[in-house]
Amino acid sequence: MMTVKIEPSWREALQSEFDQPYFAGLARQLHAEKAAGRTIFPPGGQIFRAFDLCPLDSTKVVILGQDPYHGYGQAMGLCFSVPRGVPAPPSLKNIFREIETDLGVRMSGSPDLSPWARQGVLLLNAVLTVRAGEPTSHSGIGWQTFTDAVIRTVSERREGVVFLLWGNYARSKTPLVDASRHLVLEAAHPSPLARGAFFGCRHFSRCNDYLAAQGKVPIDWQL
Repeated sequence: MMTVKIEPSWREALQSEFDQPYFAGLARQLHAEKAAGRTIFPPGGQIFRAFDLCPLDSTKVVILGQDPYHGYGQAMGLCFSVPRGVPAPPSLKNIFREIETDLGVRMSGSPDLSPWARQGVLLLNAVLTVRAGEPTSHSGIGWQTFTDAVIRTVSERREGVVFLLWGNYARSKTPLVDASRHLVLEAAHPSPLARGAFFGCRHFSRCNDYLAAQGKVPIDWQL
């Protein structure tokens, strides 16, 4: 039985994944790359940070990213987020712009999304690691199998979660969610490559309206 350092409610829910051969292979691959002197992001203790800050039984919203930032000092285990003091990447700037328009608030520009995670927003990348300077370098080692199981687990074990799926890759995960029990909101990716198609989606107010209608505390998106 593999012991993974992850928040206890997630460990219990996902233990069957940790015990699968694919997960053992994934762990071996990461250890082998580190032993060969490769730099992997995020740092080891932050790979499961999205789960550690947002226990399963607290999860109210899921935002799905693709894979971690591959530049030094950026990836921190939360999709779209970078540490304080690091410039906000272009997609995150566009997310903040939409929040300002949608909710009529001013964002400080702080790029650390930990306060969202602590309110019940699971900031999940589909792939949880990457080699430094090599985007999507770990997209074939098994992480998607694991994170698909995470999405299914939230869908099956929680009620009334909002799934924010931005861009074609995230939207491809829609079949994993029981839309009769949850709200799935889809939009273009916030990347500048989408040429502004993300703007006007109003996902942040729509998310909070849905949570409030269930008697849940809405997310304070302002940072």
